[in-house]
Amino acid sequence: MNRHRISRKIPILARLALTLALLMSSCDSTTERVSKSMEPAEIEAPTSDRAAPAVSPMATATTPSIALTVGVVPQQAASRLASIWVPILERVGREAGVKLTFKTASDIPTFEDRVARGEYDIAYMNPYHYTVFHEEPGYEAIARRSDKRIRGIIVTQRGSGISSLRDLDGQDIAFPAPRAFAATLLTRAAIDAEGIEYTPHFVSSHDSVYLNVARGTFSAGGGIMRTFNSISDEVRDQLDILLTTEGYTPHALAAHPRVDQQLLAKITDALTRLDGDDEGRNLLSALDIKSFAAATDSEWDDVRSLRIQAP
Repeated sequence: MNRHRISRKIPILARLALTLALLMSSCDSTTERVSKSMEPAEIEAPTSDRAAPAVSPMATATTPSIALTVGVVPQQAASRLASIWVPILERVGREAGVKLTFKTASDIPTFEDRVARGEYDIAYMNPYHYTVFHEEPGYEAIARRSDKRIRGIIVTQRGSGISSLRDLDGQDIAFPAPRAFAATLLTRAAIDAEGIEYTPHFVSSHDSVYLNVARGTFSAGGGIMRTFNSISDEVRDQLDILLTTEGYTPHALAAHPRVDQQLLAKITDALTRLDGDDEGRNLLSALDIKSFAAATDSEWDDVRSLRIQAP
């Protein structure tokens, strides 16, 4: 009889064990879910269609409300010009309370067209350009480099055997653009004065002139000392300067007549104070300029006296 009672209890014990196992499994599953919910979520990068973070009142107060474009004549590659001018414009704009945006063009003729249409609020242009665009649409000089006058140079490939202008007779010569003042107009005037016959080629920038002459593509080329000094040592070491012209008032930083005069005074003041500290002097060094000076229109009368009739 005892054996019968024991045998009847066995199914009851089995059911209890099964129930206990199910309870433990449920607890484990709940624990796992809770554990996973506590793991750190992956941080997503913000996307462009999400709302921008709110700007603090202080940031709004210090953000310039006026923006001006500054067009720079493309004597060098756009990337090179941007690396030099953007930091300068940021510094000047910060001090003058205005946002100055760097602009340039694919080549000098395109730059000329944009200046003629008054597309730039402020433009850095060669001396001849200034005398033309002062008349129409009325750009007015506000600053120029203070330390040097601009001179044209003629470069040749080192070891080419060219030692005088007469050696260029019948040769192919590179220039940046038809109306580049010192690099083209002054250098061509020097060559023409010798009665030399040659074929001119226009290659869009000073850098292109130097590179093509260094490679031997052209026998000689026109440039200026500032851009010559700023090219890589590798290219400059392959060139010799054959001739340097007389000096004239250098490039003008000039403003379109629509720009407020009081704002221009602040910009000019900030430009002329760049050489007053190490940061400013380093910025100017990249441009191969020691300092800027305030300028007036009459300073380019020496260029006007040449009575240039450019194409």
